[in-house]
Amino acid sequence: MPHDEGTHVTDEATAAEPAAAGGPRPVEMALVTGMSGAGRSTAAHALEDLGWYVVDNLPPSLLPRLADLGGRTSGEVERIAAVVDVRSLAFTADLRAAVEDLHAHGSRTRTLFLDATDDVLVRRFESNRRPHPLQGIGRILDGISAERRILEELRAAADVVLDTSTLNVHQLADAVARHFGAEDGRGLHVTVMSFGYKYGLPVDADLVADCRFLPNPHWVPELRPQTGRDAPVRDYVFAQPGAEEFVTGYAQLLQVIAPGYEREGKHYATVAIGCTGGKHRSVAMSERLTGLLRERGLDVSVAHRDLGRE
Repeated sequence: MPHDEGTHVTDEATAAEPAAAGGPRPVEMALVTGMSGAGRSTAAHALEDLGWYVVDNLPPSLLPRLADLGGRTSGEVERIAAVVDVRSLAFTADLRAAVEDLHAHGSRTRTLFLDATDDVLVRRFESNRRPHPLQGIGRILDGISAERRILEELRAAADVVLDTSTLNVHQLADAVARHFGAEDGRGLHVTVMSFGYKYGLPVDADLVADCRFLPNPHWVPELRPQTGRDAPVRDYVFAQPGAEEFVTGYAQLLQVIAPGYEREGKHYATVAIGCTGGKHRSVAMSERLTGLLRERGLDVSVAHRDLGRE
């Protein structure tokens, strides 16, 4: 599918498009937004590779018209991804109104918000030798701070938030494919993510649990080079007092929370479990928790953010 730069939808285009019998069909919409420098272009290309029709730099007010045009193509265009950014005037208000209009007309709409830490964003802008779009005569960090303020509510309402701070382009494309590649239902998908506190909290986590109350296998010489995926480390972790109670209790808690998320229209949730380095305890806990949630009928996958960084 073509990736249109700066596409504008005109009244003439609407008039020229033949209407499908019975009116336009609802199309599936993905809105790609987030912080400048966080990887919107990479995400757009990934969606394009997955068969989405991608339109870049679209003013939010034109989203309903774009969905209408897609619905008049007799099924040739069923999934449309629109990249929108903060440079659009009245960005957040326009986008909220457009999303409400899309929902009212039956289009399934999901918002992907891409984020990264300030220091990572600064490095990316400096490496590209480009100014931040809201920087003006100030510093890059000034533009980033202004953008965060503008997008704060939009981030909170997004269906999927991806932290790209530690992702390369291939890992980001894989993450987009997990969320937007397959035809899926409207149920909740849970990602259980291990991480290391020394590398920072994951900004895309909905819930965070800390398993540093358990003894660290790092201090056991024969376990240090292994990971939480290895049986000796796993056996060590779950032989500690409180380990089994922690993971089974947390699984029960998530089983209570999940239906509430679904009732509120949330389709994705990230549950982060941390230890010091993200190598031993949190990995073992995340693997076990994923298995318990699957046994309880939840749609769940596991990811290890910091495994291999040491």
